[in-house]
Amino acid sequence: MQPGARIAAAIEILDEVLNRHQPVSMALQSWGKAHRFAGSGDRNAIGHLVYDALRRKASAAFAMGEDTPRAIVLGSLAVQGASGGELAAMCGGGHGPEALSEDELKRVETLNLADAPPWIAGDYPEWLHPSFERAFGAEAAREGAALSMRAPADIRVNTLKATREKVLKALASFGAIETTYAPNGVRIAPPLGFARTPNLQAEAAFQAGWCEIQDEGSQITSAMTGAGPRMQVLDICAGAGGKTLALAAQMQNTGQIYAYDADKMRLKPIFDRVKRNGVRNVQILRAGDKAALDALGPKFDRVLVDAPCTGAGTWRRRPDAKWRLKPEALASRIKEQTEVLANAARFVKPGG
Repeated sequence: MQPGARIAAAIEILDEVLNRHQPVSMALQSWGKAHRFAGSGDRNAIGHLVYDALRRKASAAFAMGEDTPRAIVLGSLAVQGASGGELAAMCGGGHGPEALSEDELKRVETLNLADAPPWIAGDYPEWLHPSFERAFGAEAAREGAALSMRAPADIRVNTLKATREKVLKALASFGAIETTYAPNGVRIAPPLGFARTPNLQAEAAFQAGWCEIQDEGSQITSAMTGAGPRMQVLDICAGAGGKTLALAAQMQNTGQIYAYDADKMRLKPIFDRVKRNGVRNVQILRAGDKAALDALGPKFDRVLVDAPCTGAGTWRRRPDAKWRLKPEALASRIKEQTEVLANAARFVKPGG
């Protein structure tokens, strides 16, 4: 597919997401099934266009003067540095979108976000600005813009089976480097342009259990618990088990970790992950079994609460989520978090 055809496809898919409220992953999948001629490279490139447009939806619409799917896709390319001439060359012919209008061309050529409000320059919902400003002050727009970039692939070395040096060598072809803060982390930079996103789960190092895909922030959280050998630990919102596995490695497969989650579908992946990682000190409670959870009692050195949240930390990978977030959902999450924290505190032993 020519670049213009990819842009046209991205506009079509974004229309499904924004105007028909279809989840972005489903919209991309549906488009791929309906256009079998598109190769994997084309589908990858179109996916990048759609996700980048969602990451920069506010600034793109501001730049182009309207918030149509076409304006957002073209505007996001302009915000990322595409010139008017480059966009004009990709529009107006073959299977591409309609040619740029004089107004569109002018807007691209004179693009300037210097005077844009912080929530526009930072690409986050306007109603969240008071919270961003309270948290980040004058850096609110900059922090928002950072959350609008493509995310790297962060990997945690499973020290029960491998060393950081061993994993770095195994993933050297991807340009793997050490993470800045997480002591056992490895980072692979996000793809540039239309480059493919590496399928790290297909790598031998992953299959052998040498490493797990886990954001550096999540790795840091696990390290900050201070969990160590022979401790008793409860991961009360274990989900797919990423932090549980990190804690098991920190504890050198000694002591005991109990992993619990109210949702069995979130908990489902933990079983295979525990086996692949060679973890032996984890007891997985049946999802939603509050009686079994209550029976544990206040005996834990550490209780980890990864409470239900708004998902702002995932915006780089799931940019559609930030535009779906509503004030009432935030209030609901805060209430849930308070309840989960109060519940978890019951299990901490004196001095834990």
